[in-house]
Amino acid sequence: MTQALIIIDAQNEFSARGQRPVPDHAAIIAVIGQRVEEARRKEYPIVWIQHFNKPEESPAFVPGTWGAELVEGFGPKPGAGQEVIFQKNVYGAFTGTAIGQWLKDRKIEGVWIAGFYTHGCVSTTAREAIMADLAVYIDPACTGTCDMDHPLLGHQPAAEVRRSALLQLANMGVNIVAGKLTPAAIIG
Repeated sequence: MTQALIIIDAQNEFSARGQRPVPDHAAIIAVIGQRVEEARRKEYPIVWIQHFNKPEESPAFVPGTWGAELVEGFGPKPGAGQEVIFQKNVYGAFTGTAIGQWLKDRKIEGVWIAGFYTHGCVSTTAREAIMADLAVYIDPACTGTCDMDHPLLGHQPAAEVRRSALLQLANMGVNIVAGKLTPAAIIG
């Protein structure tokens, strides 16, 4: 199976100094970095996704700001023909970008998805990939999210938000994996 790695929104805005801090951001970034290096060794295509808010939205993820930049050291490796970056302004990486065609042109059959927020952009992109007939793999250690609060529904800590989102995706056919980029690591 021809595979690619998709990194969703590995941007400064999710760091402790950002406007959308994610618990354990640095640890998650370190694991994503390991997967990127592994994908490069295996010569998997790598798709970097960068989110920008629309002008009428919140002040987070504004083009040209530190928060909207990819984490230092992340992004397409210079001279790497199999690495590309797409920019989006919605939750899903397939909506409004050429990622679907880019993957199709390379005959990609499966995607490994990593990044932020598990319940938002990662989840939406995974669902879009399923609808594009791609096998989808997610390692929980490569995703992160935030606490959520609602006046009627109450509080849910980030770890539970991530677990809930991943359980829903697993129920839809996403392969939840542990460890390296290999289908042998599938859990369940």
